[in-house]
Amino acid sequence: MDTKGNSNCRISELQDESKIGTKVSLSGWVRTRRDSKEVSFLVVNDGSDVQGLQVVIDSDIEGFAEASSHCKNGAAVCITGTLVESPGKGQKVELQAESFELVGGCIAEDYPLQKKRHTNEFLRTIPHLRPRTNTFGAAFRIRSEASFAIHSFFNQEGFSYIHTPIITTSDCEGAGKMFQVTTLNQDNIPKLDSKKVDYSKDFFGQEAHLTVSGQLEAEMFACSLKKAYTFGPVFRAENSNTPRHLAEFWMVEPEMAFCDLAGNMEVAERFIKFTIGHVLEKCQSDMAFFNQWVEKGIVDSLESVVTADFARITYDEAIKVLEKSKQKFEFPVAWGNDLQTEHERYLTEEHIKGPVFVTNYPTEIKAFYMYLDEGEKTVSAMDLLVPRLGEIIGGSMREHREDILLKQLDKFNVPREHIEWYLDLRKYGTNPHSGFGLGFERLVMYLTGLKNIRDVIPCPRTPGNASI
Repeated sequence: MDTKGNSNCRISELQDESKIGTKVSLSGWVRTRRDSKEVSFLVVNDGSDVQGLQVVIDSDIEGFAEASSHCKNGAAVCITGTLVESPGKGQKVELQAESFELVGGCIAEDYPLQKKRHTNEFLRTIPHLRPRTNTFGAAFRIRSEASFAIHSFFNQEGFSYIHTPIITTSDCEGAGKMFQVTTLNQDNIPKLDSKKVDYSKDFFGQEAHLTVSGQLEAEMFACSLKKAYTFGPVFRAENSNTPRHLAEFWMVEPEMAFCDLAGNMEVAERFIKFTIGHVLEKCQSDMAFFNQWVEKGIVDSLESVVTADFARITYDEAIKVLEKSKQKFEFPVAWGNDLQTEHERYLTEEHIKGPVFVTNYPTEIKAFYMYLDEGEKTVSAMDLLVPRLGEIIGGSMREHREDILLKQLDKFNVPREHIEWYLDLRKYGTNPHSGFGLGFERLVMYLTGLKNIRDVIPCPRTPGNASI
């Protein structure tokens, strides 16, 4: 078996008629097999493309007996041969084998991925095998390209990539739904006289949790490096079994010093256009697959976002539009209520007919760190809404004025002692700054049309489930 250098080709590179007559070696896994007396036909996939490659193995080839009798679905194979024009429908080329090796047979009789369509619900029960299917192979290739696009965008925009901590003692969102990290003996937890847990005996000497966001730490670096971003896992201990929630997911969070809300929106617009455009260019066959089998029209929808001029309206204006719409929404529309997905989609799909930034939300429905507008009724916040999804990005100017931030901490019941370092940023050379956050899995759902967030992350963590 020779898999060194360029002798082992990727199937995605072999689907072109210009390759006919080329001698190649490939390795991958058998998707299907059918036999006649003199010929065995295999469809082999190597994970590089949604399409497999048909391999024709004649009876005079060494290994034919093994291919025709032991080469079951899922088996790992290495094959060398010549690309020839295919007489079959649905494929331009096929590989005429000259040598065949069964590297790893599929020895079990109950291999669950057979030649039929499996539901995503069933495939969630076998997360270790589902990447072998067309749907999930395509989804994770798109996830990979979107990750690369994100780093490429921020690199070319002059951002520094910061690895913010996973373990923290502060709650960025102030919601309290955090996973606790402790080494205390759960059978003999040390207590103070007040009967409260004595965290001085714990590993970090104080109560610690898995982070819900890297934003605060990214702000720290933006106030020294000017532009910084973090892209990593975050955690929410919400007992929520919906198609839109995970206990562990990934967040993209850029922060920019000397940047106001308008500048923040400009960066967010360039960012989302760049990322979507990159995926459309690099994942054409995968996007064609999702366009055909998952959500028809998704490619046109995404292309329209890339070429659109994003509208901008205030929260006040959005509420007035929704109130005048005469739509029967499930959730009531009223000033002071947060916008729900049905409201966001009406704004993008019916009113604006394209992407829109909604700005200046009521203070009470946003986080403590957002910049308080004059009059203190609203904050300088923005949400980017897109057709088919609703909110895809949320951000704001950050409150850089120490006196106002202190009042907001008290208003939102955020303990000062947990973020003294954050307050220091306001004491020592404070400056206006802004940032936003994007839930990466929500973006992958938007790119693929998949409706369940558990289908766009390799190993979903949900209530009662952390098996793989």
